[in-house]
Amino acid sequence: MLRPVEGEQLTFARNTQGMKIGFIGLGNMGAPMAANLAKARHDVTGYDMATVTVDGVSTARTAEDAAREADVVITMLPNGDILRAVAAQIIPAMRKGAVLLDCSTVDVDSARAVAADAEAAGLLPLDAPVSGGIGGAAAGTLTFMVGGSDEAYQTALPLFETMGQKSVHCGSSGNGQAAKICNNMILGVTMIATCEAFALADKLGLDRQAMYDVVSTSSGYSWSMNAYCPAPGIGPKTPSDNGYAPGFASELMLKDLRLSQQAADASDADTPLGQAATELYRQFVEEEEGLGRDFSAMLPRFEKRGRG
Repeated sequence: MLRPVEGEQLTFARNTQGMKIGFIGLGNMGAPMAANLAKARHDVTGYDMATVTVDGVSTARTAEDAAREADVVITMLPNGDILRAVAAQIIPAMRKGAVLLDCSTVDVDSARAVAADAEAAGLLPLDAPVSGGIGGAAAGTLTFMVGGSDEAYQTALPLFETMGQKSVHCGSSGNGQAAKICNNMILGVTMIATCEAFALADKLGLDRQAMYDVVSTSSGYSWSMNAYCPAPGIGPKTPSDNGYAPGFASELMLKDLRLSQQAADASDADTPLGQAATELYRQFVEEEEGLGRDFSAMLPRFEKRGRG
């Protein structure tokens, strides 16, 4: 876990216990994150468009009510357009010097636009998308990729340590989103390659366990192979051992890959494998059987297909 030096950390933690937190977006990820903050004895007020009850979290009537007088306002929202709309509502209600901490996964342009508006209003913005899924949100083991000022990061650090196991300060506003989409572009590409390789091994008569034993300890090593193997019964237990019920749904991978290509277009970056992975997941989700299945369910897809 990333921490300041010991003396600084202890002093800082004493000054930030019992923070007043507004939490906007109490869905599958936001609700357990807010609950963990409440368990850590922070004063958490939540708001969601749906009627949601979270243990230890007070319910606000509006997003503005949740944000008013908060030390930190956390948002966990579906996309950049919704983030911009919510930010326009809550920024005028927030007190100067408060932290606006967005944990959504959105496009870099939206993250930077919201950060600019927040700074103009005297707030401290952070974009901090997460990795770890619903299980990590419930267990408090998320990883946060954080963009924004060091002052804002240090203020929010105890909250990252409550909600997660690691946070990485990636630089200025928008860099948290940049890190997330670059990471997940790699993940999407390597998962496809891993599934293709297993399907090829099957047709070559190579035992899956033998392939795993070779690849997981040689130059083909990857997180997709070693920690999240798409082949049932091989390696650590993964969604493939549960009928590909989603740990990370294919449609969410598609969302992140689309964000990566949107960023690539905006920055004139050549990402042919990222583009190809985006199209494969689009086809899998929109035209085949990928919707609602784990992103590693690409393996049974490739098993059924031939060269043509």
